[in-house]
Amino acid sequence: MSYQFLADKTLRGECLTRDEARTVLSASDDQLPDLIHAASRVRFANSGRRVKLHMLINAKSGLCEEDCHYCSQSRISKADIDQYPLLSKEEILDGARRAVAAKALRYCIVISGRGPRPKEIAAITDAVRTIKQETPLSLCCSLGLLTSEDAQTLKAAGVDRVNHNLNTSEAFHKEICTTHTYRDRIETLKNAREAGLELCSGGIVGMGESDEDLIEMALALREIKPDSIPINFLHPVEGTPLAKQTPPSPTRCLKILSLFRFVHPKTEIRIAGGREHSLRSLQAQALYIGDSLFVGGYLTTPGQKPEEAWRMIEDMGFEIETVTSGVSP
Repeated sequence: MSYQFLADKTLRGECLTRDEARTVLSASDDQLPDLIHAASRVRFANSGRRVKLHMLINAKSGLCEEDCHYCSQSRISKADIDQYPLLSKEEILDGARRAVAAKALRYCIVISGRGPRPKEIAAITDAVRTIKQETPLSLCCSLGLLTSEDAQTLKAAGVDRVNHNLNTSEAFHKEICTTHTYRDRIETLKNAREAGLELCSGGIVGMGESDEDLIEMALALREIKPDSIPINFLHPVEGTPLAKQTPPSPTRCLKILSLFRFVHPKTEIRIAGGREHSLRSLQAQALYIGDSLFVGGYLTTPGQKPEEAWRMIEDMGFEIETVTSGVSP
């Protein structure tokens, strides 16, 4: 199969069949240039040469009652990480100022735990109101499971978007977490959407899932219709149950990104956590497929410095999308 056929089909607004999706994931490395070129046609048709930058802050670390096997902050993790309660308002504001300096369009406030406590919601929304007054940033919150009331409170404070990843397929979810269900995650996304919040929802790849699990997740997200899809690549951390898991190869990462680009042609695809670890020297190639990046590190693992990301984007002939570029974040 020529992958240009899949690009043509996607650009006509048609969804890939499961067999076509399998063909993307099973592409040989010799076919990779054609696959990337086909995915890039879809990317350029909808995003041009723009790249969105995002920055997050680990506003509460560790101390989590969940058992997510991939996470260094879970209750079953023995990873050597910093653990602390919710940061002060000034520390969260300082993070927003760093995001502005990094040329980020969006700042994501992340906390560990099953879901936010009332005092945490109150403190976060207080910080959000000030950030909205002082910066042009779009604001995202990733706070775990949310009730309808939580989501409405965040929206009223000025939060633009909620991140809550599916993480994987419904069938594989029980292999990576037992303290909440896949349906719990769907319910949080439903509550956020009903409150009028934008949705950011994607997954983590390289946890031992099958090609079928990846395809199921891609198709499930098509039903949810998130505004952005972060594709995270497992970065195994010593002390977690998945510490010995072999990460996906750089070429495998590009095939997975291509699948999500074909299935979600108009959605922002973020080359997210673990990209430095898994894509390695092929990170720049991923810009032909995805149209946004995290910069400045992740929750408990370091990442590419903003200045290095700017240089990579410029070297590839892309441009950083800014609030003043005339395109809404």
